[in-house]
Amino acid sequence: MDPFVLGMLGLGAMLGLVSLRVPIAFGMAITGFVGTIFAVGWPPGEELDFERGFDASFAYASVEPFSFIASFPIVAVPLFLLMGYVAFHAGFTRDIYDTARVWMSKLHGGLALASVAGCAMFAAVSGSSLATAAAMGKLAVPEMLRHKYDPGLATGVVAASGTLGSLIPPSILMILYGIFTEESVGQLLMAGLIPGIMSAMIYMVMVWVRARANPKFAPRGEPSSWGEKLVALKGTWSILTLFMIVMGGIYSGIVTPTEAAAAGAAGAFVLGFLARRLTLATARDALVETARQSANIFALVLGAKLFVGFIALTGVAAELTIWAGHLDVPPVMILLSLSVIYIVLGTFMDPLGMMLLTLPVVTPVIADLGYDLVWFGVIMVKFLEIGLITPPVGLNVYILKGVVGDAVPLETIFKGIMWFLAMDVLTLAVLIIFPEISLWLPSLLLR
Repeated sequence: MDPFVLGMLGLGAMLGLVSLRVPIAFGMAITGFVGTIFAVGWPPGEELDFERGFDASFAYASVEPFSFIASFPIVAVPLFLLMGYVAFHAGFTRDIYDTARVWMSKLHGGLALASVAGCAMFAAVSGSSLATAAAMGKLAVPEMLRHKYDPGLATGVVAASGTLGSLIPPSILMILYGIFTEESVGQLLMAGLIPGIMSAMIYMVMVWVRARANPKFAPRGEPSSWGEKLVALKGTWSILTLFMIVMGGIYSGIVTPTEAAAAGAAGAFVLGFLARRLTLATARDALVETARQSANIFALVLGAKLFVGFIALTGVAAELTIWAGHLDVPPVMILLSLSVIYIVLGTFMDPLGMMLLTLPVVTPVIADLGYDLVWFGVIMVKFLEIGLITPPVGLNVYILKGVVGDAVPLETIFKGIMWFLAMDVLTLAVLIIFPEISLWLPSLLLR
């Protein structure tokens, strides 16, 4: 069978399995394993040799995925997750939200602005959008509803700001992107910092403008004295310490990203126990949640590795690269087309699965067009952030729905998210037009 045709059939089969609600990890693993049997056992012009194809596919599945999982860089994933869960159980999440609330309550939409700031700061230690949305949703949404905030804004701001966990370092998506594309994880983490802060600022400006135009939409809170504000700053020391341990260590070159993850996780435990906020029971909960989330991620990674091997055998990526290179259109048009594809995929696929599914096909095309793959890592994560809040799936929206229960209808949350989707599109456009925003900090690491 023609390898390219087989590869396209495999992509179609993978999407078909996903549409049938087969978990994407198993969908990629099944497609990759079966596809490799046909790719090896059925060369063009010959009859199918099932035994030869099965032996080759089994040999690949028994060695390559394990070798990939056993690599040193991927150890950073569970360690960063552990740091985030320990920080949550130690109460550092509430500290940063309370600090932001005290400083911003007097502003128009102050509690919503505090929610954005809280999500951004918690993202700096969690690395996960879903964890950020769940943690901040429990604190911020009831507070905003109690102060008569519009329910769509109260839930939408947390669902959207929770996506900052995918962009602001340490980002699990960035780490896996770097491992699969063989780009520097340290540069990728640095590349996401300024775009992540910019995304948060754009959200905050939009909320402030809307709240000022309609004060009933997001009432102003009681002002706080400078004494109260200064006292509240003590709530940020733990998060800032962990952030400096991780990003300061990477930026200075003292530690690798994996070593920084280990230092951050150890630091979270030390700070939690020193503050007497972390007990053996809560530490155990953090470890269990880390193990559960790591297992989910590694299942996707293992399935993706099998699928990537199959795609490489078929030459689909190479053929698409050649095809894209011969198109008589500017490279930016291809990039915009990919934007549409990712937004559509984001309506029914989870971000990590979507990224791992498309990387073997998309990144060769992007590299051939002359784009920087570190910059594209930021753009891809921004695509995935949009997918996290795009209906009808929008995983962050469903996370918020689970947090608020019957207090806010699902359709209200989706309506509230639309303004933030528009801001995400604006941010994406700025990052595409001005790649220096993403590449300035990584360039400093190379000096």
